[in-house]
Amino acid sequence: MKLTVVLTAISLSILSFLPAGGQQTLTGQAAFTDYSQEHPGVRRKVTVADLPQPYATESANNSPAVSPRPDGVWPQAPAGFKVDQFATGLENPRLMRLAPNGDIFLAESSPGNILVIRGITAEGKPGQMETFATGQKGAFGINFYPAGPNPQWVYVGNTTSVVRFPYQNGDMKARGPAQTLAELPGPTGHRTRDIVFTPDGKHMLVSVGSGSNVSDPDTTPSEFHRADVLEFTPEGKFEKVYAYGIRNCVGEAIQPGTGDLWCSVNERDALGNNLVPDYITHVQEGGFYGWPWFYMGGHQDPRLAGKHPELQSKVITPDVLVNPHMASLEIQFYEGSQFPTQYHGWIFAAEHGSWNREPRGGYEVIAVPVVKGKATGEYEDFLTGFVLPDGKVWGRPVGVVVAKDGSLLVSDDGSNSIWRVTYTGGKAGSAGQ
Repeated sequence: MKLTVVLTAISLSILSFLPAGGQQTLTGQAAFTDYSQEHPGVRRKVTVADLPQPYATESANNSPAVSPRPDGVWPQAPAGFKVDQFATGLENPRLMRLAPNGDIFLAESSPGNILVIRGITAEGKPGQMETFATGQKGAFGINFYPAGPNPQWVYVGNTTSVVRFPYQNGDMKARGPAQTLAELPGPTGHRTRDIVFTPDGKHMLVSVGSGSNVSDPDTTPSEFHRADVLEFTPEGKFEKVYAYGIRNCVGEAIQPGTGDLWCSVNERDALGNNLVPDYITHVQEGGFYGWPWFYMGGHQDPRLAGKHPELQSKVITPDVLVNPHMASLEIQFYEGSQFPTQYHGWIFAAEHGSWNREPRGGYEVIAVPVVKGKATGEYEDFLTGFVLPDGKVWGRPVGVVVAKDGSLLVSDDGSNSIWRVTYTGGKAGSAGQ
């Protein structure tokens, strides 16, 4: 995993250690990273105390032009894990969700398709793949209702609506037309909408990202009910704003055991390379997370200086700060039995990759340690290698799902494929060609 090389390149690193296991963790300024320093097994902890002042560096415009994956180039995983290309030839594959019967539902957002994948062959490929539904507008979030082994509906989060299809276990084609349940604000700005249900089945929580970077909702009516998690009944009746000031909660997950809502969040841009961190956090009902006036526990955004001082003390600091601009997307709690037991209950998150950073960062899957139901504040590079040494990008992780057999599937809208990570216990961590 070349950890020695990484440490040599940042010889002034400050190292701390986890209480158990002796895992080294990069802290302080050494915790900030870019693609050249991302290697499987490297662990980081970014804290509020590490944040630079706004505009400490110039704001970069460094959007990736995705290139074809060169022959012989493969994602890299920690030792003991194997990476295979599970599916290819997809069109803008995004969020994935596991149905109770083990089928995998996949949103192809641009064409508006929902696909169903059933089974994994001995060669590590999809057993069957069918198109469940078409004609959706920016389809992203997918979920099943009610909870349990026999859901009756498949819910889909489109950019401006929540719809549902009648469903029975084993359906690979929608058995009826979509029913529109709720209208959502859009379509400008952040377009992804995720859906989860509270453990009691009484409420549907829908993430709606902001329409802008830092437009003031006081003077921008189009930001109404955006940068929020909205609460509805399962039938689509609006109930309340569940949590607010969350710029773009792209990925939602309910934590097993606690029932807490967790979000994977894209924070704001244009304040410099290392500001503002994206984050992964449990979300408090009624909680305020700062956008657009504040960030990370009450730091004032200079572009909105003096606004809403009464809210400053209410800003909640997230559980896990990941590197700024990495574009944290879908998250998944690992409840499978294939990976080593240390990963049980951890969070896997897809980091789509930066545009507002030079050099670029993200373009990886990270693992977030969770101990006794609480995040430690650290995260670990898990699946890397989607950027070439010269900075060219060939892959962009979006969705993560734990398959029925415990393997981790990762959708990649750069190479339009799905990668499958299995644990073999051997030394090689990358060969799957």
